[in-house]
Amino acid sequence: MDNTVSSAFPHSRSIIPPYHVKVLDNHLDRTISAIHLEDDKTPQTPRNRGTTSIRLPEEISVSKLLLQVFHKHREASPLECALLRSATPAKSPKEDISWMWREIHGSDNWAGLLDPLHPWLRREIVKYGELAQATYDAFDPHQPGSCCYSPEGLLDRLGLAENGYRVSGYVYAAMHVELPHFLGRPLHADAWTAKESHWMGYVAVSDDAETQRLGRRDIVIVWRGTAAPSEWFKDLQARPEPIERRSKAGSAEHVRVERGFQSVYRSRRELATQKKNTDSSASEQVMAQVMALVNAHRMKGEEVSLTITGHSLGGALALLNAHEAASVMPDLPVSVFSFGGPRVGNAAFGDELRGLGARVLRVVAEQDLVPKVPGVVYAHVGTELRVDTRVSPYLKQGFHPAGVHGLETYMHLVDGYWCSGSEFRAEAKRDVLLVNKRGDMLKEELGVPARWYRRPSLRVRQDWPLSPYQASPVAC
Repeated sequence: MDNTVSSAFPHSRSIIPPYHVKVLDNHLDRTISAIHLEDDKTPQTPRNRGTTSIRLPEEISVSKLLLQVFHKHREASPLECALLRSATPAKSPKEDISWMWREIHGSDNWAGLLDPLHPWLRREIVKYGELAQATYDAFDPHQPGSCCYSPEGLLDRLGLAENGYRVSGYVYAAMHVELPHFLGRPLHADAWTAKESHWMGYVAVSDDAETQRLGRRDIVIVWRGTAAPSEWFKDLQARPEPIERRSKAGSAEHVRVERGFQSVYRSRRELATQKKNTDSSASEQVMAQVMALVNAHRMKGEEVSLTITGHSLGGALALLNAHEAASVMPDLPVSVFSFGGPRVGNAAFGDELRGLGARVLRVVAEQDLVPKVPGVVYAHVGTELRVDTRVSPYLKQGFHPAGVHGLETYMHLVDGYWCSGSEFRAEAKRDVLLVNKRGDMLKEELGVPARWYRRPSLRVRQDWPLSPYQASPVAC
């Protein structure tokens, strides 16, 4: 084995697309080039003259090295910093969970699986979090309301092809509604004020290999959230209203949900490009896709489950979606994995959701403010997995509301969580660099640039059909 590391982030190439690694490499080249390692005996040749080589031991754990640095309350040396940026963590194995998929999916409300956190469940939580992160990474800032990639290429372009899912369709929502002020500015503010519907998520289906590993065909609905909240503490005007149902039969006025969330999920709006009076709501689009997929796979004799995931606003939409799906398809196992989601409805809404058989696992960071709002008549529903930024030796401490709320921060904390009161897992395998992908939550001494993510440029795709909400092909 050759232990000479010539790249700052060799391990990232199996996790982060090459373009993004190049951004990090360029940044760290300037840093590492200034480091002179006295114990580096690499002979200078015309080929390597002027460069710094770092020799690593056969086995090195980036987590253990960082824990050693921070537990001793000292700054990392230049050599340690270089080693941290050069270590190669192993990827998590994909275990066969087919024999206990119902427990992992929440059939017993994850009893006995959360404290300590079962490694198989940890992997599934992070997997669904990565699928939710794709909605942020693929959102087009130049053409508000659009996705940069075709459904067929979405997960592949974002380096998520190995997760074992294929996207079957997109979901669009009306964005003219007024959201609660505590969610702050959305991912791109103009995307919520433009005159047409906007890309809000996607539906995906597990491929054959993943289906065999999971023990069933997994249909996933992924909802996009908002960006870092900035106005949590002012002008809270959350207004509850009766939940809308497909059928008026059995409707109850006492079951109430937040008005803005329900508007995003249920509202229709005009399509200027199509010159139609109305368009289907996000609810109608997603349920039509899911029902068609469930019927198609059940006709093949397959066992099917529905998993709904989302972060922030996406977590709120996931609960409304789960309520409708469990109502329409009562024999379908429905579970929600949400990250940093706010309260959605009153206690009666939670009771009804539980009565429908939907299972909800909410991942909540102790320091995150969004899960604490809105208050008064609203209540959380489901089982909670609480993580804490103070446990991680990599994260900044103090008041960093935007960084704490970030989805990558959540996945980092889940990966490092073992049980309540424990230290950060030294065996955590998820790349720490991803925390700063769109934020600035890593400690300064790690030398990882803030918001390093850059979407690679794409050529205009002409070989896939446009959504009815786009006037021209997507080009990012």
